[in-house]
Amino acid sequence: MNNIKIRDFEKKDYEELLELWDDVGLATPRRNDNLETILRSLKMGGRLFVAEAPCREIVAAAWVTFDGRRLHFHHLGVRSDYRRKGLGRMMTSHCIQFAKEKGYQIKLEVHRENIPAVKLFTGMGFGYLGDYDVYIIRDFSNF
Repeated sequence: MNNIKIRDFEKKDYEELLELWDDVGLATPRRNDNLETILRSLKMGGRLFVAEAPCREIVAAAWVTFDGRRLHFHHLGVRSDYRRKGLGRMMTSHCIQFAKEKGYQIKLEVHRENIPAVKLFTGMGFGYLGDYDVYIIRDFSNF
């Protein structure tokens, strides 16, 4: 993984980022993760890291958003042919370092069934916040 370059997202990366998110199952219309949303989150103090292979192809990404109180770690995705090589750990380390530099807590959500991700995150110091259930409204058409 020495030849992987981790850098900040640029507008020109958007289409390739969508391809990565599609490959890893993060590209769903319900999430509303369009370019406008990404740029707004970056303007609000977040970061979106991309990992670029020597062929200048994006092979991983990790997004950290900021709500003014806490950082939220989203969308860690590693292209299937680059998994199990330490890239997820590298991306997570960049996000943790960013949180440390900003001086805010960092929070993430992960599906219980995603055992590799749970092992990665707990192995890197994230603790289970077991006294919370997470709820969301994605569609406001019924209100």
